[in-house]
Amino acid sequence: MSKTPLFDLDGKIAFVSGASRGIGEAIAKLLAQQGAHVIVSSRKIEGCQAVADAIIAAGGQATALACHIGEMEQIQHTFAQIREQFGRLDILVNNAATNPQFGHVLDTDLAAFQKTVDVNIRGYFFMSIEAGKLMREGAKGSIINVASINGVTPGHFQGIYSITKAAVINMTKVFAKECAPFGIRCNALLPGLTDTQFASALVKNEAVLNQALQQIPLKRVADPSEMAGAVLYLASDASSYTTGVTLNVDGGYLA
Repeated sequence: MSKTPLFDLDGKIAFVSGASRGIGEAIAKLLAQQGAHVIVSSRKIEGCQAVADAIIAAGGQATALACHIGEMEQIQHTFAQIREQFGRLDILVNNAATNPQFGHVLDTDLAAFQKTVDVNIRGYFFMSIEAGKLMREGAKGSIINVASINGVTPGHFQGIYSITKAAVINMTKVFAKECAPFGIRCNALLPGLTDTQFASALVKNEAVLNQALQQIPLKRVADPSEMAGAVLYLASDASSYTTGVTLNVDGGYLA
């Protein structure tokens, strides 16, 4: 009996933002392992190149491309490069995010508010638009937005971040509905508490961590690699009839 080709990404071009570490790095490596040529992206080229080099050393295909999705000019420049170098895009993983504010919502300042909105909402939105235009030309594509369980139930002292992640969930449904006629699917991953540098304020604080674990039925923090399998499903033909969904990978937290 032969293995299923449903998770085969041979010949696909995939772009992963925030891919220099954490969940993004794990996603980039798994998509490459399944045959995709992965464009590894984040704000700084050095981190991207290190991940791309690791993928190539493991026998995969990767290109490093720096892009700060909070800067509109960089988004436009990045997609001009993708069009010139590859001529198409099959998979977009919007994973880059920011959370500069950890504290009471009443203490949120304008700079933290604006930065979070610019990256987590505007960045995802216009990355999806540019990717969608390329995918429309090929009459097929998959956009995966990495949102958060905070988009369903706000995280403690993570007000504006939680608000932006709720917007990402609705944004996912908008693109799913309006881009379906072009063969483009759009889905969201909702990670639970994951052991990353991004979540270090939660994971490294023992009191906060113990309180969080009480609400997680599996009683542990996720490894970034445990998010990548869900993205592979959403990126591949295994999910060909799946669009507009939010996939919780949270150890049972939202249950």
